[in-house]
Amino acid sequence: MVNIKRYFIEQGIKKVAVDEYLASKFWRAGYAGVDLIRTPLGTRVIIYAARPGMIIGRRGQTLRTIQLILEKLFNIENPQITVVEVENPDLSARVVAFNIALALERGIHFRRAAFIALRRVLGAGAIGCEITVSGKLVAERARYEKIKAGKVYKSGEQSLKLVDRAIAHVLLKPGIFGIEVVITKSGVTSDYVEIVSQEKATQQQDNVQKG
Repeated sequence: MVNIKRYFIEQGIKKVAVDEYLASKFWRAGYAGVDLIRTPLGTRVIIYAARPGMIIGRRGQTLRTIQLILEKLFNIENPQITVVEVENPDLSARVVAFNIALALERGIHFRRAAFIALRRVLGAGAIGCEITVSGKLVAERARYEKIKAGKVYKSGEQSLKLVDRAIAHVLLKPGIFGIEVVITKSGVTSDYVEIVSQEKATQQQDNVQKG
């Protein structure tokens, strides 16, 4: 039992290490996450990104480099890498945070970058979104600015099931800027209240009594 626990802990630590490495190298590609799946032939590595071509590289050269690093540096047996495009990047907190970091790097004002990202997230169907940008925003003294729209759950069951959270950093001339993105995805929450007609309420009550 102890060995099984140790195995899963080691696999979890290895996944976090691989995830942090890929995030640091491919944040410009809109890196969103990674899955490691053991197979009889080795380890299947699924990388999720908004721009898969930047991870694959020309004729798969970057992909072969990643495969070699995973095998030698992280001791992953026979890694078989698949790069998958994120279905809706505007609902991935990590992709949104990296996109804001890219915008700041290109010289776009932090408020404009944050508001554009916020509108895109809500337009993609999110219930709520909160974006926090911190650093030397307008003066030499570091501070933070937060914008928020809709419902953003910080605790409880909703925060575990519906909330996606990510942090990104970017080095600019004034110093390091931090971007935190919290997205509440669409779904039925425990605080959802539905107002039904008298006829429907009576029908539901009858069904309960019959059951």
